[in-house]
Amino acid sequence: MREVYPRMTESAPSQNFTTISAQEALHIRSNALLLDVRTPAEYEDSHIDGAVLHPVTDLKPAEVAKAAQGRSCCIVICGSGGRATRAAQQLAAHNMSGVRVLEGGMKAWIAQKLPVIEGRKAISIERQVRIAAGSLVVLGIVLSQLMNPAWLILSAFVGAGLVFAGVTDTCGMALVLARMPWNKRTSCCAIKNTNSKPAGTSCSL
Repeated sequence: MREVYPRMTESAPSQNFTTISAQEALHIRSNALLLDVRTPAEYEDSHIDGAVLHPVTDLKPAEVAKAAQGRSCCIVICGSGGRATRAAQQLAAHNMSGVRVLEGGMKAWIAQKLPVIEGRKAISIERQVRIAAGSLVVLGIVLSQLMNPAWLILSAFVGAGLVFAGVTDTCGMALVLARMPWNKRTSCCAIKNTNSKPAGTSCSL
């Protein structure tokens, strides 16, 4: 039997959010608000048809709540689930009900060969973090050999930061990289336009 979700209201009292599988999201997406909280560059690379872009770094819960009115639920989407979870926590803290995090994010959606809109390819934030962190570790080692051993502090600092990110599921480097110019390409999808767009459609980039 198809699961029925309560209609969302901006002032709903719930402080909780749940997860939803890619297959479940596929079946209810036509009446849900699909909220993509990745960077514009990642969105442009590929996104679910009908999803609207609202990066987690610029999340405005009040605008999301207004756009979600009349929808069955709000499905929050990111690359693998981490940023979507943080966004869902912010939305739940502003009394939004019916907030759901897409399990595994776009990686899970694509792995199951579900439909996506593809555009220009971009390097995901996760890959950018690995590239940046690895480069800084190598740089610290090289400078410690060529200039001063104290440069090893840089490598140690990056390593400690990665451990912290793994333990807390919060990556400061990812937040910084998300604000870089190459990750802020302008998108025509704005949260304010959600209610004027038919369900199941998305803007072309």
